[in-house]
Amino acid sequence: MGLGTYIVRRILLIIPIIIGVTALVFAITMLFNVYQRATLYVRDPKQLTPQNIQGIIDKYGLNDPFYVQYFRWMGQVLQGNLGWSVTASRPVLDCILDKFPVTFEIVLYSAPIIIFLGIYLGVKSAVHRDTIIDHITRSVSIIGTSLPSFWLAILLISFFYVQLGWFMPTRLSSEVQHFVESPNFIRYTRLNTIDGILNGQLWVTADAFRHLIMPIIVLVIIQIALIIRVTRSSMLEALNKPYIILAKAKGLSDKEVINKHARRNALIPTVTLSGLLVASMLTGLVITETVFNMPGLGSWAARSAQTLDIAAVLGFTMFSAVVFVLSNLIVDILYAYLDPRIRLA
Repeated sequence: MGLGTYIVRRILLIIPIIIGVTALVFAITMLFNVYQRATLYVRDPKQLTPQNIQGIIDKYGLNDPFYVQYFRWMGQVLQGNLGWSVTASRPVLDCILDKFPVTFEIVLYSAPIIIFLGIYLGVKSAVHRDTIIDHITRSVSIIGTSLPSFWLAILLISFFYVQLGWFMPTRLSSEVQHFVESPNFIRYTRLNTIDGILNGQLWVTADAFRHLIMPIIVLVIIQIALIIRVTRSSMLEALNKPYIILAKAKGLSDKEVINKHARRNALIPTVTLSGLLVASMLTGLVITETVFNMPGLGSWAARSAQTLDIAAVLGFTMFSAVVFVLSNLIVDILYAYLDPRIRLA
């Protein structure tokens, strides 16, 4: 089976998975009684009267059989209607589209550093096992695993902002924020670093990067630890495989053996971990966004859960499920690229 055929097959398999996810999410809503579900359609709390609630139940058929309500709900979802967020006083989809770029911008710059630097250090640690390089790398991994992210974030704020006054814990400086919200600035992607370039306002991009430094540092230090450990373990196992010993016996250089043979096979567990890591980061960095005052997806979802904003929580759940499904698809494609034998499975 060719790579193209394999990719098409994997994409087709997404359809039943998405249907299953939506059915599960909708089933969660059925755990609430009909009156609680009716409140999801009320935008103004003052309208929560018995008469209005009963009218909503009759209008939307909330007493209909499960499958009838499910297909009606799916029709609304396909039209982009995920409900009304009481917390934000906006449609849930608008909240997701507004908050996601904040989270995505942090992940855009931190994820490549975490993955590629983690792989590099993990490979180096395995190749130079029990040397000073290995000891230092393992120590970095242990420190990253042990540090609480909120403590590290507060420490960075105390040093870089309180002591030095360099990086204010917010997304943009106040004067830059005013300019970005003015008619003179066009929002192409809602990513400040990218939109600043597209608008020819490099000072906006510079300010946005400056405020991203601390969140990126926290994520890299905390998240890179697991990538290093998994890569090192997989690389050590690969280096002891018979085909590696044979490659060395044939006179191949150490660089060729490591880069062409050992590392490629050792990356499969790392690819899995990287896919899950990026998906989990894209669905919200609750602690990082909260501490650094970044109005992203994670902080919004946490606030919605605290206020029992059911529509927002369910919309966020749907979004998260889709992100993880797509992440698994990309991981499967990378599997097939790294190990062609997987295409025959």
